[in-house]
Amino acid sequence: MDVEVDGILVAAHELKAPLAVIRQLALSFDEMNDKNEHIRDEMVSVSERAIKQINDLTKLKRLEEGMFEMEPVAIRTVCDEVTRELDYLFRFNKRDLYVKYSSRAGLVVANRELLYSVIYNFLLNAMHYSGEETRSELMVRDYRDKVRVSVRDYGPALPIEVWREMQRGWVEKPTAISMRPGSSGLGLYIASRFSRYMHANVGAVRHRDGTSFYVELNKSRQASLF
Repeated sequence: MDVEVDGILVAAHELKAPLAVIRQLALSFDEMNDKNEHIRDEMVSVSERAIKQINDLTKLKRLEEGMFEMEPVAIRTVCDEVTRELDYLFRFNKRDLYVKYSSRAGLVVANRELLYSVIYNFLLNAMHYSGEETRSELMVRDYRDKVRVSVRDYGPALPIEVWREMQRGWVEKPTAISMRPGSSGLGLYIASRFSRYMHANVGAVRHRDGTSFYVELNKSRQASLF
C-alpha cells in the first residue's frame, strides 16, 4: 500500500476517537423538544456514518493479508440490510429509494462484510448527489453470466476521468469530484478496492441526468441447490 494511503489510515485512526465522543455526547442529551431531538438524531447518524467509513478504511490493510474469506452470499439479504440501515437517511433528506430485484440467482461469491460496504457506499453516494424529491434506484439483475448490482442517481454528471477509472476497475486514490460538491471520492475508492478483492467487476454508466455505479459478482455454484 502506498505512502499516501498509509497517511489516510493514520488520519482515520486519529479521527475515530473524537467522532465516538461526539456520538456519545449526542446520545447523553435528554428531555429535548422535537426540533432538538431531530438535531441530536442527525448528529448521531452523521457520526455513525463517519465511523463506518473509517472502519472501512482500516480494512484496506487487511485486504493485503487476505483476511476476508469468500463464500456464497445471499445478495438480496445484503441489499435489504443496507436499505434498512439507510432508510432513515433517505427519508430525512427527502429522497426516495426504489428497489428492484430481477436476478434469478440467489447466491453470489463474495465476502458479506465487504459486499455490504460496496452497496452501502454506492447508495450513500446516490443519496448525497440527487436533488430533493428525486429518487435513487437499487437494482439487482442477471447480466451475462454474473449478477449486477447497480445504484442509479439523478445528480450532476460524473467527470470523465473518474468514469474512466471506474471502467478500468478501480479508483486509484480518493480525489475531489468536480460537479459533486463535498465529495472526496472516498466511498468510490473503498468500493472499488473491496470489489477488486472479491474479483468482482466494478464500473459506472454516465447518463444525461445522473450516474449508475455497479458491481458485477460471480454467481455461486451452490445457487442451484435452492
